Amino acid sequence: MTDFELYNRDTAPEAAVPVIDGFVRKYGALPNMMAMMAESPEILEAYLMMSGLWAKTSLGATERDVVLLAINRENACRYCMASQSFVSSRGGMPAGMLEALREGKPLEDARLEALRLFATAVVRDRGWVGEAAMEAFLAAGYTRRNIFEVILAASFKTLSNYTDHVTDAPVDAPFRDWLWTKPDAA
Repeated sequence: MTDFELYNRDTAPEAAVPVIDGFVRKYGALPNMMAMMAESPEILEAYLMMSGLWAKTSLGATERDVVLLAINRENACRYCMASQSFVSSRGGMPAGMLEALREGKPLEDARLEALRLFATAVVRDRGWVGEAAMEAFLAAGYTRRNIFEVILAASFKTLSNYTDHVTDAPVDAPFRDWLWTKPDAA
C-alpha cells in the first residue's frame, strides 16, 4: 500500500502552511485527515472552504449533521464516521438518533428521515435521484434550495471520504471511541 505522510506545519508543503495555521487557530489541532490532505494544498483549501460554505446553508445544525452522517455512511468512510460522530455527539445529537444514523436505520422524526433518505440517494445514485425522491424530500418541508445544499455536502464530503479510502488515515485519538465499519462492508 502507498504510504502517505501526516504533515504538520514544519513538514507541509509551503502553500499548505497558511491553511494549516488557520485551521489550528480556529480548532486548536490539525486532524490526521487534514494532515494527509496537506500533500495537496489545493484539496486541503478546497475542503475547508466548502466545509465553511456548508456551515452557512439554510439547514440547521442537526440537519447538517444528519446529512454528513448519511453521506459518510453511504460512502463507507470509517474516518469521517468516527470524526463526525464525535462532533455530532458533542453538539448534542441524541444518542438514539446518532446510533440510527451510524446503523443506517430510519429516524423517528419524519422530516429528518426524509433528509437522511435524500442525502443517501444523492450519493448512492450519483446525483441521478428520481423525481419521486425529490418530491418526497420537498413534501417533507424541504426546498429546492435544500436540494442544492445536499449536493454541496456530497461534493465536499467526497473529498474527505475518498481521501480516507486512498490513504487509510489513522483515526485521531479523540475520535477513536466512535470507530465504525459499515456493517455490510465488514
